[in-house]
Amino acid sequence: MRIPPHPTLPRPRSRGVLRLLAAGAFALLLAPAPRPALAQMRVDVSGVGATQYPIAVANFVTDGRLPQDVAAIVRGDLTRSGAFRMVDAPSPLSEAAAPNFADLRSRGADAVLGGSVNRLADGRYDIRYRLSDVVRQTAIGGESVVAPEADLRFAAHRIADWVYEKLTGEKGIFSTRIAFVSKQGTRHRLNIADWDGENIQVPLNSPEPIISPSWSPDGARLAYVSFESKKPVVYVHSLATGQRVAVANFKGSNSAPAWSPDGRTLAVALTRDGLSQVYLVSADGSGNARRLTSSLGIDTEPVFSPDGRSLYFTSDRGGSPQIYRMPVAGGDATRVTFSTPYNVSPRISPDGKQLAFITRRDGRFFVAIKDLAGGNEQVLSDGGREESPSFAPNGRWVMYATQNGGRDSLMAVSIDGRVKQRLTSSAFDIREPTWGPLPR
Repeated sequence: MRIPPHPTLPRPRSRGVLRLLAAGAFALLLAPAPRPALAQMRVDVSGVGATQYPIAVANFVTDGRLPQDVAAIVRGDLTRSGAFRMVDAPSPLSEAAAPNFADLRSRGADAVLGGSVNRLADGRYDIRYRLSDVVRQTAIGGESVVAPEADLRFAAHRIADWVYEKLTGEKGIFSTRIAFVSKQGTRHRLNIADWDGENIQVPLNSPEPIISPSWSPDGARLAYVSFESKKPVVYVHSLATGQRVAVANFKGSNSAPAWSPDGRTLAVALTRDGLSQVYLVSADGSGNARRLTSSLGIDTEPVFSPDGRSLYFTSDRGGSPQIYRMPVAGGDATRVTFSTPYNVSPRISPDGKQLAFITRRDGRFFVAIKDLAGGNEQVLSDGGREESPSFAPNGRWVMYATQNGGRDSLMAVSIDGRVKQRLTSSAFDIREPTWGPLPR
């Protein structure tokens, strides 16, 4: 297998997500392509899964010093997932060598991963690996990956994904990316990073706020809101070229972009005809906006269902902010949330079965998850100052923004609430995360 090149309004403390955005002019610095950031993030993990699979990941055999420790990255991914318990392994172990199953079994391992990394004449790296079942003393499988030096970390994440899927039956998310907004002094940045906060790149840099980033289904574009026209305007930004197009630049506020599953359309919140309502616009900026909602309240924060047939959105049409669902083809909206007087920011799991949202309870704001079929709800967060939930593309994690000790940070929590991963930076505040799709 050949690894393809790696695709490269400040937070409202009152949580008044239904307020219209106030715009301010700013000078925008638009980079032609994502640029490396100067500061990385720190990852702190707490908790473990309900069950943990014991696995040994041996150091890979190499023909010299490597710029990235592939085996260490794989170990880190699997450990942070909470689904695996690392067992010490005799190292190094190549994919061609027979593991000492008796020794590994005595150490408590049920599986072992070994491999090798060799530099090719053209400067790329040949990575080979094999996963073996220690109990049955048989090979589970293995592959060969060729990657350029710049993509060694990405290749390691792909290997971790492969191991995760082989042993759990579910897709891994280690090779996915996240987008988020950061603020350092007077600078605001739109950032892209690996799921673990490493390899940060900055496709957009401005002295004024950038808000509401949203990934396209293919991971090649980001939609977001900027204020360079002295009002909120929705842009679609190509990450490969740095080019962008204004897709919603109507009278009043243009905000809250959300992609349709086919990547052709964006749902947005516009005030062109008065109060904020939900519209559909073309993702390439052509054509006019088609209005979907018509209420006497404020309708905002739209998001498509995975099948593209329904839209979920926040509205105060019933007197308090709640989440509603309506057909994209048109029709009546149905209220979805009832548990508290304040429920906003809907996000739908990739399988369409669960709703993540922000709920206010006793004056504090938490991330909750709701089973759309059964109606059961679970609060996932405990900080009380949360916002902007986003599902991982395998549906097993939810990432959100939170505040602790006066600093903004990101938190990813497993949907059972048992494992949490906090991403922080000593250099800047980070907020508004959105989890990218699985790489293709």
